Amino acid sequence: MYLIKNQIYKDMTKTQKSALCNFLRALVKKSPELCAEDILEKFLDDERYYFEINNPHFEFLENYLDNPKFTEETLLYLKECRKYYDYKKKQEPLIQAQKEFEKKKRNFLKEVKMSKETPTKKQLYYYDRLCKKYNIKKKDLTSKLEARNEIESILNEYSRDFENIDR
Repeated sequence: MYLIKNQIYKDMTKTQKSALCNFLRALVKKSPELCAEDILEKFLDDERYYFEINNPHFEFLENYLDNPKFTEETLLYLKECRKYYDYKKKQEPLIQAQKEFEKKKRNFLKEVKMSKETPTKKQLYYYDRLCKKYNIKKKDLTSKLEARNEIESILNEYSRDFENIDR
């Protein structure tokens, strides 16, 4: 897409070219069901309409709209944008799998780090209070991970007992 972008609209300024390309790319993204030719027709019709009512999106396009070279370059860019978004859509499952893998990796590394750190005062206090509340023999907690897991197991075990009582 970027190679094509450098080859088209040579007589426009950088700002004009950038604004037009961004607008066209947004049109392609917004309407995935339309082909490049249909998007081009819609774009040209809309721009002609806006010129008729004296409210154009791009004032500099007045001289370009009926130019066959402009139409050809725009169609080329729209087709390239369509290829880009179709490719991106095909890559979506792979990207999601990669994100899921990265999430699992971060959680694993977080747990490894927690296993090497001593438990916090809050964790120890909370664990102590839970043990007293449920008359559980206290264990000597050596890491944040162990403290978290012990607290979690106590809460899960006794919350299930409360759920059974409610029923």
